[in-house]
Amino acid sequence: MSKDNRIFDLEERLIDFAVRIIRTAESLPKTRAGNHIAGQLICCGTSPAPNYGEAQSAESRSDFIHKMKVSLKELRETRIWLLMIVEANLIKQMSKLEPLINENNELISIFVTSVKTAKQKEEKKTS
Repeated sequence: MSKDNRIFDLEERLIDFAVRIIRTAESLPKTRAGNHIAGQLICCGTSPAPNYGEAQSAESRSDFIHKMKVSLKELRETRIWLLMIVEANLIKQMSKLEPLINENNELISIFVTSVKTAKQKEEKKTS
């Protein structure tokens, strides 16, 4: 698989993830808590895709690392909101959340590895 295909695949996964987050947020109860969590979830859960897009056009390796870290931070925040939804039983069909939480965890792992690799390459360049 070429580097371009991997980038495209991750971009597609992030877009798909964002769409699933939007659908999850829309299915939350229309209560004060439901509305608050929905708003927070939409903010952090849709953010990684465009931030990743920005990282692909980074002006330097340190800019790339920064943008990837922003995506990672947003993915971690999304994970917390999803776990709160589970703990508070805010969605009737919890089985629908499990695959989304699993994808969230996989994306976090991908970004952790990416940031680590980019940092190592940056350190080699400067040493």
